[in-house]
Amino acid sequence: MKFMAIIPARYASTRYPGKPLAILGGKTVIQRVYEQVKSVLEEVYVATDDQRIFDAVTAFGGKAVMTRADHKSGTDRIEEAAEKIGSDADVIINVQGDEPFIQPSQIETLMHLFDAPETQIGTLGKQFESIEAIENPNSPKIVTDNRGFALYFSRSVIPYIRGKERNEWFGEYPFLKHLGIYAYRREVLAEVTKLPQSSLEKAESLEQLRWLQNGYRIRVGMTDIETVGIDTPEDLARAEAFLLEHLA
Repeated sequence: MKFMAIIPARYASTRYPGKPLAILGGKTVIQRVYEQVKSVLEEVYVATDDQRIFDAVTAFGGKAVMTRADHKSGTDRIEEAAEKIGSDADVIINVQGDEPFIQPSQIETLMHLFDAPETQIGTLGKQFESIEAIENPNSPKIVTDNRGFALYFSRSVIPYIRGKERNEWFGEYPFLKHLGIYAYRREVLAEVTKLPQSSLEKAESLEQLRWLQNGYRIRVGMTDIETVGIDTPEDLARAEAFLLEHLA
């Protein structure tokens, strides 16, 4: 089975314009993401709508492809990029362009989900470490079936623990955090990007609910590694500290 990774990277961002080109430990964020993914996969591309990002990627020796500026999601962007690249990959991996600490083991876990022929889409989950983190609506939650296929994603705390006080919930169930890295069988990626927004997706503002609501099977791999995404300049400062700590 052949895998290819595409890293969507926009320059425009409401909270942090230009973050793919922000400098983290002497390298741009997008270069750090690219190098982490490249350590596992031979075929890696950055999909962008901005010439500055395209030029930065090619300058460090990476591969990049220009895409339209009007895409509503990274999934749509990587579908256009996959079409332009014309790869014969069986599975396309979507790694966010603001995840400079994505680990090789996480990418490998994602790849192994496709050993099961019924896996159409793969993603990752990690157990929450506190009730405060569970209650954060910016951290989507997952519930899965006994084989690891997603039953639902929500910004709300799921499941509800009946008969217990809220502050007792953490120890009663292994609440699962969703990490926003995906992989799609090539034909499935083409199909899901043609689907209209679903009612559940609109309600929760979670794109993956569109796929679930249309009957696609999303398998969830487990990781114990926390991602360090960059959404704001403050996140970049934390990432710099994280990098220095782990290089020490």
